[in-house]
Amino acid sequence: MHLYPISGAAQRVGPEQTAFAYRSGGWAGDIAGIVPDPANAQAIADWARAYWEELHPTSAGGAYVNFMMDEGQDRIRASYRDNYDRLARIKAKYDPDNVFHNNQNIPPAGT
Repeated sequence: MHLYPISGAAQRVGPEQTAFAYRSGGWAGDIAGIVPDPANAQAIADWARAYWEELHPTSAGGAYVNFMMDEGQDRIRASYRDNYDRLARIKAKYDPDNVFHNNQNIPPAGT
């Protein structure tokens, strides 16, 4: 597990001024389940999920989206917090067809 401090410039802007909402969280954690042997992939994935499940109750609830895998829309919404609806409105204006969707996607508002 990697821990990254959320400090300095990240704390000098408000959470509503950018997409990233967890500016006062103190730390961002990244659980990296990497194994060179594909035969062990499921075991390491299970370990990483179990580790996350144990730690998650002590977290602020969301994530830094660039650390996320395919974790579902509820987790994406939790990661953007109050910024999610604003970002969905922006997406509706600039990408109404959701062309840019190969990411932690925010569907355009109204879809």
